[in-house]
Order: sequence, then C-alpha cells, then structure tokens
Amino acid sequence: MKPEIKPGLAVISRMGRDKGRVFVVLCEVDADFVLVADGRGRSVHSPKRKRRKHLMPTSHEFPEITALNEQGRLTDHALRMALNRLQNSLLSDQA
Repeated sequence: MKPEIKPGLAVISRMGRDKGRVFVVLCEVDADFVLVADGRGRSVHSPKRKRRKHLMPTSHEFPEITALNEQGRLTDHALRMALNRLQNSLLSDQA
C-alpha cells in the first residue's frame, strides 16, 4: 500500500524539472493531484499542481502549515521557515 500524501506533509519531487526539491502539500485537488509549494520557487499564491505518483512522502508533517492554510493566513515566509527547520533537523541527525 502506498503511503498517504495529505496536506501538511513534506514531500520530495521525483519527476520533472523540480526533481529532488522538497515541498509541502497544501491541499488535495482530486484522487491523482495535489497542490505543493516551497515558499521560494513555488509560492503559496501559485502552487504547483503535481501528480501524487511523482511525489515521495517523508515522515515529516507540519500541522501548523495546514492550520494556517485553512485559515487563509499562510505566507511564503512561514512555509520557508518550516522547511528550514526540517532541513536543520535532517542535518543535525546526520552529524
């Protein structure tokens, strides 16, 4: 069974020009597609529509991002800060 890709989950792109980049799932479009953003190349206001099969889920979730997005208060800065925390925790785990 495939891992569930749901809003607030950090994912890694497996296909396309953004291959290898980390995104956060903002919302589900339908059974095949989700909207993802990273606050840099893909802002909250113009998220990328991506097929679920082209994304690799991680074990990191951001419930605060989901809550802010549902309230309509999510900013690119908040998204970048969450992804920076993830990157810092991954780097500290490797050391």
